[in-house]
Formats: sequence, structure tokens, C-alpha cells
Amino acid sequence: MEAFYLFIPLIFLVISTFTGYFLHKLHNLPPRPWLPPLPIIGHLYLLNKPLHKSLANLSAKNGPIQLLQFGSRPVLVVSSPLSAEECLTKNDIVFANRPRLLAGKYLGYNYTSLVFAPYGDHWRNLRHVSSLEILSSHRIREFEPIRADEVRLMMHKLYLSSSEKPTVVQVKPMLVDLTLNVVMRMISGKRYYYSRDDVLTEEEKEKAHRFQEIVTEIFKVMGATNVGDYLPVLRWLGVSKLEKRLISLQAKRDLFMQELMEELKESMGNCSNGKQKRNMIQMLLSLQKSEPECYTDEMIRSIMLVILAGGTDTSISTMEWAMSLLLNNPSILKKAQAEIDNYVGTDRLVEESDMPNLPYLGCIVKETMRMFPAGPMLPHESAEDCIVGGYHVPKGTMLLVNVWGIQNDPNIWGDPKTFRPERFEGLEGYRDGFRFMPFGFGRRSCPGEGMATRLVGLGLGCLIQCFEWERTSESEVDMSEGTEGLSILKAINLVAVCRPRRTMLNLHSQL
Repeated sequence: MEAFYLFIPLIFLVISTFTGYFLHKLHNLPPRPWLPPLPIIGHLYLLNKPLHKSLANLSAKNGPIQLLQFGSRPVLVVSSPLSAEECLTKNDIVFANRPRLLAGKYLGYNYTSLVFAPYGDHWRNLRHVSSLEILSSHRIREFEPIRADEVRLMMHKLYLSSSEKPTVVQVKPMLVDLTLNVVMRMISGKRYYYSRDDVLTEEEKEKAHRFQEIVTEIFKVMGATNVGDYLPVLRWLGVSKLEKRLISLQAKRDLFMQELMEELKESMGNCSNGKQKRNMIQMLLSLQKSEPECYTDEMIRSIMLVILAGGTDTSISTMEWAMSLLLNNPSILKKAQAEIDNYVGTDRLVEESDMPNLPYLGCIVKETMRMFPAGPMLPHESAEDCIVGGYHVPKGTMLLVNVWGIQNDPNIWGDPKTFRPERFEGLEGYRDGFRFMPFGFGRRSCPGEGMATRLVGLGLGCLIQCFEWERTSESEVDMSEGTEGLSILKAINLVAVCRPRRTMLNLHSQL
């Protein structure tokens, strides 16, 4: 009799598995793995890090449309151009919501920021302001001198450290300085990453230190996985360590951004020159005067923090992956240098206006984004029942479009693990149907695409133009991916040897 009781859990599992299977078929739900979801955790036991690769492996076995159970959340995973197109065009409005994750509660102003807000009038207003007021092509062109100036500063610092002899360079810190200073100068008109030679007041040092601490914490939190998003029972047991970090971080960055806004409000009130070039915060503060109920301080802080978080880490990782790929493929690096030398010459730096005439450089950026998309998965959530691939998808289902899986599928891209920029010759823009969509698609696509492509193209172009780059050893650069976070980051940061090329020797006195 005692032995019988030992089999009760197994009997219960078998009954629930068969019941779940028939209910799944009865409701015409998308296919799921043959291994059943377990109580409480669902299919989480089938997943490994990084998530995009684990889901791609499951899709290879179960098909391009599959329904998984992440704890209490039903999750639809699509991994083919056809299924992605159906979700992001025919069902674009249905999937225009974002899943309510813990980060959205604290970093997204209780799900009211551009990234986390549900689809509706409030989100449309935020998108309108972001796309037309501060991230339009016209506005981005206005900030071109800032990007050019920061790239020149990076070239100058790199030259000073490598002019005497070839120098081993930590590449990522250099790209962090470039990207964060570009973004913060566009946002506020101020630099916050300084060189050792800069003379600063104590107040400037304190602000710079605070900002750098906040940015470091943002990157760490963005890379953290919150199991409580899928297992609410863990939330009921008490506030998690991650939640405490999110609460603390939100307070710090909100205070920092509000102080910055107050400072800019005061400077605008004291300035009589109406023709001065304005940064993004000043643009929105000007609109606040005529529409204070729309352009609130919280809304302005929210948009600026989205640009800071979303416009930095992605550009940094793309440039680092691109440099790593070029070091492992020196013939491609030489070809890119030859293109720049032939068109730009050796008497001036690459400029943003040169990009249309440097197609191979553009192909390098696109191939990097294909292999290592900064956003490997696009998260959405269904606002109502819909049909995808002939299957019924219930309201409230989380959608993950596996961009990495699509862009690295050997059935779509021949030999996808090989770095071959020539794939993109003749392709204009940064989309190729639904085979290649590093910035997403539809209503929730990235509004910062123009800003990101300009910065990445210019920064990478000047590094290629001005310096010779080599590996630190005969072995290839380690291309392993980190396992934390939603972005694809290198597990081991790039270290390379650089020395000035003729262009840099010609230009160093002008920088």
C-alpha cells in the first residue's frame, strides 16, 4: 500500500500531461515541445542561456511557431520570416503591447514609458514626440557636429597612446566613452566621461562620478534575469534583490535627470539668444511652455532615460562585435580600408555624408548586425485572441520574435556563421523583408535607428581609416557570447593592437 502512494505523483503527472495534450489540440493552440510543461515552472526546465540560442534549438525541432509555458506565462515563439511577418503586419496592432515585466514597473515609470507603455493614446503620443520632435532625420542631422567632435577626440586619444609604438588597446572602454558622451551631449549638451587631462571643478567631478555609477548600474540591471516575471510565487515570498536594486536605481537616475533639467531650465531663462543650438531636453522644455499638461517633467525624464539606456549599450556592442570580426578576417579589414582610402583619401576623416559612398563599410555593419543583433528577441504581448499560422493564440500571450534565430538560420542564410559582408551588396537600408530586421518592425520598431546607424558607421569608419589593427596573439579573437541580459554582449571584451596609419599621421596635428 505504501508503494502505491509513492506512485501518486507520477500518476498525477501522466494524467495532467494527457489532459493538457488533448485540451491543447481541442483549442487549436500552436505546437509545443513533446516534453510536457511541469507544474509551476512550465517549460523553463528546457531552456538554457543564452535564451535566443536555446529557443532556436527548440524551433529547429518543433517548427517555426511554438507555444511554450514560462512559469505562469504562455509564450509564443516565432522563428521564421513568414511567421514574423504575420505577427508584425497582419497582427501588428494585436501584438503592439509589451509584456509587463518587473523592470517596466520601476525603470518604466509604472509601465508609462515609451518602451513599456501599452499600445494606446499615451504610447502614440510618446512615439510621436520621440520620432518627430527629437529623433527625426532633421534633428539627428542637427547633432552631426557632436558625433564628429567626439569621434575626433577618440582618434586623438588613441593616437597619443599609440604614436610611439604599437599599443595594446582595451576597445570597449574607448567605445563606452565615445557613445555615452555623444548621447549625453545630444540629450543635455554636456560630456560626462572625461579624460585624465581634463581640468574639472569638484562639482563636475561629483556629477561625472554619479553619472558613471548610474550608467554602470543600468547596464548591470539590464543584463539581469528576473525569474519572478514568470514565477509570481517568488514575488509573493518577498521583495527580491533585483527589485531592491531597481527601486534604488530608479531613484538615483530620476534625481540626476531632474537636477539636469532644472539646471537647463535656469540656463534657458537666463539666455536671451533664441537662435542657440538646443539639446534634446531644451527642445522638450520649450514645448512644455506651450503644452505643460502634455510635456510634463516625468514624461521628459522618461524619454531621455529611454534614449540613454537604449541608445548606448546597443551601439557599443555592435561596434565591438564588428571590430572583433574584422580582426578575425583581416582581408575584409583591408578591403574596407581600401574603399575608404579610395573615396575619402588620407587628408580628412570619414564624415557621415560619406556613408552612401562607402557601401562595403555599410555591408560590414549590416553583416555584424545579422550575426549579433543587439536585440536578439523582440518581446510583444497579444491584446486579444488572434490567429498565427492557422493556430489560435489567446489574449495575454507573450510573443518572442527570435530575430537571432531568423538571421542565423542556415536554411535562410547560407553558412550563417561565416562573416561575409558581400551578402548585403545592393541592399539599401537596414531591412531585408523579415529575414533581416535588427531594429524590429511595425509600430514598436526602434525609433533610434537613424541615430544608431550614423554613430556606428562613423565610429567604425574612422577606426578603420586611421589605424592598423591586429590581434594580440596568433589565435583568433574569442567570439563567445555572454549569457546574461537581452542584448548579445561579448563574454570577453576585445583587446587589440593598434598603430596609426598614414591618414592619422597626416591629420593628428589638426585634431
